[in-house]
Amino acid sequence: MTQELAPRPRPQPRTDGQGYTAEGEAPAVGLAELRAAKDAWEKQLVAKAEARMPPRKARFSTWSDLDVPAALTPADVPTDYLRDLGMPGEYPFTRGVQPTMYRGRLWTMRMFAGFGTPEQTNKRFHYLLKEGQTGLSTAFDFPTLMGYDSDSPRALGEVGMCGVAVDTLRDMEVLFDGIPLDKVTTSMTINGPAIVLLSFYIALADVRGIARDKIGGTVQNDCLKEFIAQHAWLVPPRPAMRIVTDMIEYCTREVPRWNTVSISGYHIREAGSTAAQELAFTLADGIGYVESCLKRGLAVDDFAPRLSFFFDVHNDFFEEIAKFRAARRIWARHMKERFGAKKAESMKLRTHAQTAGVSLTAQQPYNNVVRVALQALAAVLGGTQSLHTNSLDETYALPTEESVTIALRTQQIIAEESGVANTIDPLGGSYFIEDLTNRLEAEAMAYIRRIDEMGGMVEAVEKGYPQREIAASAYRFQRQVEAREKIMVGVNGYDTGKADDLPLLRIDETVQRVQVENLKRVKAQRDAAKAAASLADVRRAAQEERNLMPPIIAAAKAYCTEQEICDELRHVFGTYVDPAEF
Repeated sequence: MTQELAPRPRPQPRTDGQGYTAEGEAPAVGLAELRAAKDAWEKQLVAKAEARMPPRKARFSTWSDLDVPAALTPADVPTDYLRDLGMPGEYPFTRGVQPTMYRGRLWTMRMFAGFGTPEQTNKRFHYLLKEGQTGLSTAFDFPTLMGYDSDSPRALGEVGMCGVAVDTLRDMEVLFDGIPLDKVTTSMTINGPAIVLLSFYIALADVRGIARDKIGGTVQNDCLKEFIAQHAWLVPPRPAMRIVTDMIEYCTREVPRWNTVSISGYHIREAGSTAAQELAFTLADGIGYVESCLKRGLAVDDFAPRLSFFFDVHNDFFEEIAKFRAARRIWARHMKERFGAKKAESMKLRTHAQTAGVSLTAQQPYNNVVRVALQALAAVLGGTQSLHTNSLDETYALPTEESVTIALRTQQIIAEESGVANTIDPLGGSYFIEDLTNRLEAEAMAYIRRIDEMGGMVEAVEKGYPQREIAASAYRFQRQVEAREKIMVGVNGYDTGKADDLPLLRIDETVQRVQVENLKRVKAQRDAAKAAASLADVRRAAQEERNLMPPIIAAAKAYCTEQEICDELRHVFGTYVDPAEF
């Protein structure tokens, strides 16, 4: 029988005449006194300590190369609490977009998965859901990402290798077999052909008799970051923006629970940007999409609540936490002050996060488990809404079932054992965190103002501005690694010279043969005349500037292939070649 514990007594007010008020609060100390106290501390205690033991480094900086101060006081971080922070769930949402955050519901554990055939990925989906994952995230192979079918000469050797191959609605039917679309949210990481894959998904819901307002999820659909960082595009920038706007307009009316764009800083950071550049270019992309929708005549409060974000979580623990907090504040202020949003939901920056793939090392790969754990903890302390944790073997191959389970368990241990989900924004008020948040905001805003002066993000991309800035940052960081100013454990420091033997997931080369055979069967069984008519309507809609979603959904139901639909768009809008930058 357990004994009930008596409640712990609360501290009593001090009344001993030692300078405390009747309520037990210390009297306020002036900022001038704090500055004087810090100055004395630096000249006396710090100077003596450094004379005895010099600093380990000539300069301390974040992973993005921001200077790191030794210590901060309230005098160093002037803050208007209600203006700059606010309560959790209140404008400007610095402390989180929900009033109770993880005390109400944990973040969605959404592991990125996809390889081989739709049957193979469906099996992995079911495994992850059984192991406690709470949302799906779909990785597509490179031909699918580029708008080509598995039987295309351009797909040779790539089918199912870096993700799942999806050519038709039939593949989508197999991919989500046994998964209730109205109960599990699905994220799809695809950009140029995103309109086709989303149409396949909506068509699948229609075929199953699930109402469109019951399905929920996210399609990445961020064409701007493709031109900036990842380079997996379908058509040139301006028609790409038209396609994204069509999708936002359509889903606002027809699929209200769907996040129509996942505005992605992840790939910008993976390409070599700093944290401030990731913040700035991502939010500038979001501003570009909002402006495009407003030009279309959409009301900001109708579509803005379904815009979502996707950020990288890199190695520098505190910098990453501050980045999430600054992102929410910048976005809220732009939506309210620049675009006149009235609804709180329109001002909230909701984000998915993924641990940094670029930080994983092939050398000593078991170190990656530790890196991912720290990055995941930073994402949670930063207030993410959903999270993918990378697997330790991803520098070698797609993750095995064992390694992806460790990655998922990492999130579950943080959620259930660490205690960090028990209170809201536990690092809010830290002088260092608030200072970093302010500095990242200031640096990001300087970039955003420069982009505005250029005429917006599309114009900046066409001029190569963000591309050049990212390339320069990547070069600076590589120089720091080579000079050992930044240490990657196991790479340029603590190298044992030993190789680790890891069990790897191997993709059978028969995947392409199986997928091509399935595709031939679909083409042979479909109504050829209906498919041809559907494709002709897609082309006319592109030419006539009608919304592209309805004809593409119809083409999906006619079992037109992804490439057939994408070829119609390429025919009307043309293709794009990345300009050389030196």
